[in-house]
Amino acid sequence: MKIATWNVNSVLARLPLVLRWLAEARPDVLCMQELKCTAERFPAAEFAELGYRSEVFGQPTYNGVGIVSRSPIEDVRRGLPDDEEGAQARLLAGTVEGVRLVNVYVPNGQSVGTDKYRFKLEWLRRLRDFLDDEYWADDEVLLCGDFNVAPEDRDVHDPEHWRGKILCSRPERAAIETIREWGFTDAFRQHYKEGGHYSWWDYRAGSFPRNTGLRIDHVWVSEPLSARSRRSWIDKEPRGWERPSDHTPVVCEFS
Repeated sequence: MKIATWNVNSVLARLPLVLRWLAEARPDVLCMQELKCTAERFPAAEFAELGYRSEVFGQPTYNGVGIVSRSPIEDVRRGLPDDEEGAQARLLAGTVEGVRLVNVYVPNGQSVGTDKYRFKLEWLRRLRDFLDDEYWADDEVLLCGDFNVAPEDRDVHDPEHWRGKILCSRPERAAIETIREWGFTDAFRQHYKEGGHYSWWDYRAGSFPRNTGLRIDHVWVSEPLSARSRRSWIDKEPRGWERPSDHTPVVCEFS
């Protein structure tokens, strides 16, 4: 079973690239973030032509998460249980072949100390509560998406430059560590220990050719899935295509 996550940065603007990648990579499941469209505008028919079913939690212009899968997506949940009406579309969960997928688009936080930063930390606290209430660590649970946090210095091209800044600040890292402590293993780090691997590169200053990126897109798995993990990688190729997302897919394979 091959499962991927990708912040596509507008599924409508990036649709040719996403379809091209699906046709070439052939994952069983793709979890997408930052759809920037409603469920009504989501191009489900185009995905169906490639053999993928779709589930979407969208909103106009911003945010939005989606799952496309070759197999049925069951027991779908949209949003956190304590979301208020009209809350941002940031979590979509579903079960595929017995694996519980939790696809998240964690708030960016904008800048350390702002209201949006505090909202990010609170959202991560609520995510941990959700995991505690809904699942057991011996369930087959896969948490993936754009976490908007580089958990360690080895996930950052220049740790000193990013020290204390958004995506790398100590409170953000502490909050994401609390999520990991629920019982997750970083599926990528299970296979790659060294630094220099990134999933996001700024559009500016030639960041991608210079590989000055951050690893902020993740696939984390519970112990039963960790035991089945065979390999994981960051597919950098789509980041080099014309009019790409600033993120690239992260892929994991399980026996």
